[in-house]
Amino acid sequence: MDAVLELSGVSKQYPGHLAVDNVSFPVPRGSLFALVGPSGCGKTSILRMIAGFEQPTAGELSLNGQRIEHLRPYERNVSTVFQSYALFPHLNVRQNIEFGLKRKGAKEFDGPVAKVMNLLRLAGKESRLPHQMSGGERQRVALARSLVIEPELLLLDEPLSALDPQLRKQVRLELKSLQRSVGITFLMVTHDQEEALSLSDGIAVMNRGKLEQVGTPREIYLKPASRFVAGFLGSVNWLGDVGVRPELTRVGHQPPGNGARSHPARVRAATFLGNCVHVHTELSHGAHITAEVPCDHIEVAAGQDVHVWWEPEDEIHLPESRA
Repeated sequence: MDAVLELSGVSKQYPGHLAVDNVSFPVPRGSLFALVGPSGCGKTSILRMIAGFEQPTAGELSLNGQRIEHLRPYERNVSTVFQSYALFPHLNVRQNIEFGLKRKGAKEFDGPVAKVMNLLRLAGKESRLPHQMSGGERQRVALARSLVIEPELLLLDEPLSALDPQLRKQVRLELKSLQRSVGITFLMVTHDQEEALSLSDGIAVMNRGKLEQVGTPREIYLKPASRFVAGFLGSVNWLGDVGVRPELTRVGHQPPGNGARSHPARVRAATFLGNCVHVHTELSHGAHITAEVPCDHIEVAAGQDVHVWWEPEDEIHLPESRA
């Protein structure tokens, strides 16, 4: 698959701080791609360099094979939806959406604006001001304002962080459906691993300014390249160089046999989470293992002796030195 965007050896040096260190990765055309990592890892600096708000200290940024790092933001066919949405408070929905078209000198407004308003279910809300709308509606206006100019690449800065948890799940599905329907490449910056795994076609994981791994959500979750990647994308039980995720760990009153990796353990606590139970156990040598099991899988109580086990093919093998 060809790349709409490519970073090659990109670095960003601020006074006394190297925010981005020799980062290279492609963003496939037509994909929803996530750039993830903890606060301070360099992902927002990368977003700002792609948008043109910052200049790289070294390296190249290419859009459709053309270098763009020397171009001003308005000279790049890139649009950004900011974390705060950055809507103009004195403009109504239609005026906010039209803003980008006017900046580009477009002569036709009605058709493109009506199209994105229908696509984002904003029809009938043209005259509302931002303060008269919910968080989800404001986000849709910000998306419409960016999509109406038909960019080659849409940048999303923590797109769901301002929404409450229940609305976030709903909008997550809408965002993925929207990307598929318009076919524009989305590059999303987020620190939320669940958001990245559920939404994206590809993920680049950042840590301390460096790129740790690039791949599909499945590849990165099941075959992480480092302990950092394994732990950032979900919980892991570690026994030396071997890790296993809680949802692949089981608990029983008897050892399972059949080649499974089984260990005697004692239950420390059982946490009911509605759709599952987290059984926290301690092995004889002190290691703590958590199993995520269905609510009706087993009944256990603190202090009870059990066996924890998993299948060998579910193990993650990474040396401790790569933490």
